[in-house]
Amino acid sequence: MRLLWKMRSIAGRTVLTLAWCVVPGSAADKKVQVEWKDGVRLETRDKKVRLKFGGRIHYDWAFMSQDSGIRQSLGALQDGTEARRARIYFSGVLHEQVEFKVQYDFAGGTTKLKDVYLGLTGIPYLGKIRVGHMKEPFSLEEMTSSNNVTFLERALPNAFAPSRNAGLSITNHAKERVSWGVGVFLDTNDLGVDQGDGEFNFTGRLTGTPWYAEKGKKVVHVGLGYSHRSPSEPRFRFRQRPEAHLAPRFVDTGTLRMQSAHLVGPEFAWVHGPASVQAEYIRAGLNAVEGNVNSNFQGYYLLGSYFLTGEQRNYRASAGQFRGIKPRRNFNLGQKGTGAWEVAVRYSSLDLNHGPVSGGKLNDFTAGLNWYLNPNARVMWNYIRANRDTLGKADVFQMRIQVNF
Repeated sequence: MRLLWKMRSIAGRTVLTLAWCVVPGSAADKKVQVEWKDGVRLETRDKKVRLKFGGRIHYDWAFMSQDSGIRQSLGALQDGTEARRARIYFSGVLHEQVEFKVQYDFAGGTTKLKDVYLGLTGIPYLGKIRVGHMKEPFSLEEMTSSNNVTFLERALPNAFAPSRNAGLSITNHAKERVSWGVGVFLDTNDLGVDQGDGEFNFTGRLTGTPWYAEKGKKVVHVGLGYSHRSPSEPRFRFRQRPEAHLAPRFVDTGTLRMQSAHLVGPEFAWVHGPASVQAEYIRAGLNAVEGNVNSNFQGYYLLGSYFLTGEQRNYRASAGQFRGIKPRRNFNLGQKGTGAWEVAVRYSSLDLNHGPVSGGKLNDFTAGLNWYLNPNARVMWNYIRANRDTLGKADVFQMRIQVNF
């Protein structure tokens, strides 16, 4: 902090002006400020060091019924409740260009590694370089945080998405309209451990916004993801629940002896004020080891949502993903605040049948109602009508109470 002075002549008189200011590099710049911005944030006055603490709690209930065919094949579906996610994280930027994040999930009584990485930011032409355990750049719905997806669970084709693994990634964007990410990864377990002579997986994603108007109130998003999977052991397995985590898996390929896999996933989203549409298609092509037959599986979904209270989905073009919702008026009984209300429907399909593989085909229709009390709290209700080919149908009603910061 320094005292600045200036002498001026005004109407024939000499005036001395004094002012205190913070000079870059001074001790005052290093003092830490604490603020709330959808989470606890700490930063130095010069903003060269920024830290954030956060977490999330997703607590679910589910009530299920099923046809006799599903009961006989998969067993009786059980109602239940669970802490779907219970996470805590610590992240930050150190001296402008070094970033880090550590995130663990304690749901289910076990510790699971989510994000643990170090990175460099602001690299010319490259953008961000990260090394550690993180999401592979693939799929619009997978890249959108579980705090911000429209339904309790991601759609059926998410069975193909690689999610988090250990590796190195490079991400960047251009003029807030185009984003891209590429990386090389190793398959890991829930603790981020890979043992053995693993082969590397290569994953990339490119997104663009051919239409972006009125500060994001009108958006068209298009994207394409690709991943080449080549595990050390020639084994693949795809399986999926009916978009309800407390339900058993309705479709399952079993373990397949395949040398490698190619995942391709085009994606699309449209936002026009309170209305939005989102869709993805993912195809998994598996190359068999000698003596086996190649397999091809696929899945897709189409969803639409509408905010009854006038808000809109918050799209971030520089990352090609959706962010959290900020209600126009937070829920407050004293001030008659209603929060934000959203209705949504989705149809999704997953086909794990091909050639000699009979993993099953599953189609889901889901209707949802979301109540955003404020930017950090949400209540969700979903009804799912699941149709498992050759076995029958199941009905699931589920609810979530969510807090994130």
